[in-house]
Amino acid sequence: MSESVGVGEAGGSPVLDGYRHMYSGKVRDLYVPIGDDGVEADDRLLLVASNRLSAYDWMMSPEIPDKGEVLTRLSLWWFDQLADLVPNHVVSTDVPDAVAGRAVVVRRLEMLKVEAIARAYLTGGGLEEYERGGSVSGVVLPEGLVDGSRLPSPVFTPTTKAPVGEHDLPMAPDEVEAELGADVAAEVSRLTRAILARGNEIAGERGILIADTKVEFGVAPDGSGGLVLADEVLTPDSSRFWPAELWEPGHPQPSFDKQFVREWLTSAESGWSRSSGEAPPELPAHVVEQTRAKYVEAYERLTGETF
Repeated sequence: MSESVGVGEAGGSPVLDGYRHMYSGKVRDLYVPIGDDGVEADDRLLLVASNRLSAYDWMMSPEIPDKGEVLTRLSLWWFDQLADLVPNHVVSTDVPDAVAGRAVVVRRLEMLKVEAIARAYLTGGGLEEYERGGSVSGVVLPEGLVDGSRLPSPVFTPTTKAPVGEHDLPMAPDEVEAELGADVAAEVSRLTRAILARGNEIAGERGILIADTKVEFGVAPDGSGGLVLADEVLTPDSSRFWPAELWEPGHPQPSFDKQFVREWLTSAESGWSRSSGEAPPELPAHVVEQTRAKYVEAYERLTGETF
């Protein structure tokens, strides 16, 4: 498999010998391996992390250098830390040279149609919902919480899984049960909160608070086995990372994640309005460079490795 090489680009996704491009999401591209006999594998996929970055459901331009490799290497590290909690989809890191470092071979799964989100600290959309009614996704929270407040325990706050370009919408507990069934919904909630709690145990020792995170689960196509953790886990794309030494509830926190890009987009410097319906402007070089630096710093602080 590792002898395959890139022979061009198709729609921003690499063309790979021995693979058929299957799907492109906001950040990742999926390929089906093709054997020497021309038969497509029905149990495996190649998952490639691009350098694309999305914010407010818009794809940003230009891309962030090395982002795909940071996400892939960090996810692999976290899969190891979480192995006793939940199985993951990784089969092999033997991938084509053209995507080396930012791709993995994974099990083919039926993905659940719910974005599994857990929050350990109150901010962003969770804060907005709390300020409207004192609860988040049906979970009543204590009075007096502010931006950045630590929650008594991680809260499950799922959303719909919208197509690219559309907005994910909050899901109430009964909607999740209707989509997944009561038993699976309960297990998704338990595992999502457990992953965030474990993440904060480990990250806290390294000076990082994980405010919230999004994870994805799938099941084997034949229905055998339980839930499998897929896609990415506890990365700067799927989570809010805050430097613990600067944590101060009452205002937005500094971050190691793409919140930095969101804040630039809503600043006077960008001149862009979320309500305009127009595409955001190109990211200036200093924002691209600082975003890359933040992703790399998060990776190095968490893993203890030099990128």
